[in-house]
Amino acid sequence: MRVHVVSDVHGRTDALARAGEGADALVCLGDLILFIDYADHAQGIFPSLFGAERATEFIRLRTAGRFDEARAMSATLWAALGGDPREHIERAVRAQYTEIFAAMPRPAYLTYGNVDVPRLWGEYVQDGHHVLDGQTAEIGGLTFGFVGGGLHTPYRTPYEIDEEEFAAKVEAVGAVDVLCAHIPPAVPELLYDTVARRFERGSEAILAAIRRTQPRYALFGHVHQPLVPRTRIGRTECVNVGHFRRRGTPYVLEW
Repeated sequence: MRVHVVSDVHGRTDALARAGEGADALVCLGDLILFIDYADHAQGIFPSLFGAERATEFIRLRTAGRFDEARAMSATLWAALGGDPREHIERAVRAQYTEIFAAMPRPAYLTYGNVDVPRLWGEYVQDGHHVLDGQTAEIGGLTFGFVGGGLHTPYRTPYEIDEEEFAAKVEAVGAVDVLCAHIPPAVPELLYDTVARRFERGSEAILAAIRRTQPRYALFGHVHQPLVPRTRIGRTECVNVGHFRRRGTPYVLEW
């Protein structure tokens, strides 16, 4: 059995269309939308509305941890654009989802990332796309558990939830062979992004579940340039499957 796993697609539809080649199934760990690209400031929803120069300034403020200033800048830009910002964003998100789900291989097992908008997915998923969050699926004789979304951060991305709600989804999944989540377990070396030079938020609930149930694998994304891309906790191989937008190739799981 061969399964390809991707995370942090962020609009990379060209590579996504090829990601299932040679695999029995695709697993996608979310972050389909590209709001702003820290590597190419001309790409994403924000620069398409306000231009690359303003995106560069916005990124500079957020990278420096000056979140209040970044929010003030964003509010000024939205006011100048006119209309409801949520409507502008939703139109752009819908356009991206149309392209992304059309490119998504089948069969695919998907969960949400922190930048995704779960309420919209039902309008775009196609036959052979299985969306799971706090749920399990059997793939090739192994039980896969899926926990979507992220925890609250100063970035205020669309699908951030509190620790209790997140932990409840982890508990609902229970003991599985492969534990799939968008965010990593709360292990410092898995959370540090060497380019952004900051720790991302990981889950204590996932870490506790790994220690308690010892799945064969714990797969995740979220941290684009991790200090350590994989580690072992007991018998569990913990793997960051990679920043798909940059790499364009899936992580391969075979058994």
